[in-house]
Amino acid sequence: MRHLPDVHRDPFDRILVAQATVKGLLLLTHDPLVKAYSGPIEAV
Repeated sequence: MRHLPDVHRDPFDRILVAQATVKGLLLLTHDPLVKAYSGPIEAV
């Protein structure tokens, strides 16, 4: 999580983004702050 940009301060959301990135999984989110991260994230 050290390498994630400081877009979102919620540690749980940052863990979800990090895990999706490392595992190559698609993270579905309704949160526009989470969507601001680059990686396998899609807004729903």
